[in-house]
Amino acid sequence: LHMVELIVGKEGKGKTKQLLERVNSEIKTASGNIVFIDRNDKHMFELNNKVRLVNVAEYDFTNSSEFLGFVCGILSQDHDIEQIYIDAVLKVAKTDKSELSAVVKKLDLIGKKFNVKFTASVTLDASDIAEEIREYIAVEL
Repeated sequence: LHMVELIVGKEGKGKTKQLLERVNSEIKTASGNIVFIDRNDKHMFELNNKVRLVNVAEYDFTNSSEFLGFVCGILSQDHDIEQIYIDAVLKVAKTDKSELSAVVKKLDLIGKKFNVKFTASVTLDASDIAEEIREYIAVEL
């Protein structure tokens, strides 16, 4: 069982909309907390007010290791988090296609360790997703 689901598709295909619909539907039945990580506050008013929006623009990451540390920091502060949604994971995590597999696998390990499910949107065509992480794709747009 994977703790990471990817919503993949090219720019403008509706990945963020799908992410927002999922988060707002999940919050209704969630017993724990839900965090939405984004690179701005643009979607603040589209999110249910019980969802915690974290704007990464306020924190200066330079690479994906720092991003993964940041995620662990969020989890260390709130043991009731059950889901984390990440919009545009490549931009948010300051990474690219070549590192995506490593980031996804690390998130999966973190998810299993702390029982947290991650859902991330990836601005890539499914055919550009490395074979080794294609099984994490939940939605292809």
